Amino acid sequence: MIDELVQFNRGFVKNKGYEKYITTKFPDKKIAIVSCMDTRLTELLPAALGLKNGDVKVIKNAGAIISHPFGSVIRSLLVAIYELGVEEIMIIGHTDCGAKHMNSAELIEKMKARGIPQDHIDMMRYCGIDFESWLHGFHTSEESVHETVEQIYKHPLIPKDIVVKGFVIDSITGELTPVE
Repeated sequence: MIDELVQFNRGFVKNKGYEKYITTKFPDKKIAIVSCMDTRLTELLPAALGLKNGDVKVIKNAGAIISHPFGSVIRSLLVAIYELGVEEIMIIGHTDCGAKHMNSAELIEKMKARGIPQDHIDMMRYCGIDFESWLHGFHTSEESVHETVEQIYKHPLIPKDIVVKGFVIDSITGELTPVE
């Protein structure tokens, strides 16, 4: 499948399909969005918000969560704020999120079934990886979004003038519901 994508890319570039997407690295709307990597949101989220290429910075991961206060999501937000002019942050979870039901013990069993040796898992634990907190799910999307918003508000490196708001998007209709 990757080879097919690369082949498509060659034609895209040759035919200058990129021209309508040209923009700068600075988000026109000065907003960063942290959202889930769910495939249903790939086109739905920008369409439901009226966004075009260049409008916002989008950071996607499983569940739209911050799994570590100094991990890649916070790092990306810091770059967006201090280097790219972001002034507002939207956290957007969604209905029927697959990350909601994640169970670290079950995920570890799936890893072992795919050939990851127990000693690799043990070594990671020995090095301080807490699988239970790193690979956990959540009870509701609203709860997860609220927690993520709080993590950003309380982060010592995020300026207090940054506006942070949370939402849950319906993964079918695109309707946004604010999370307090």
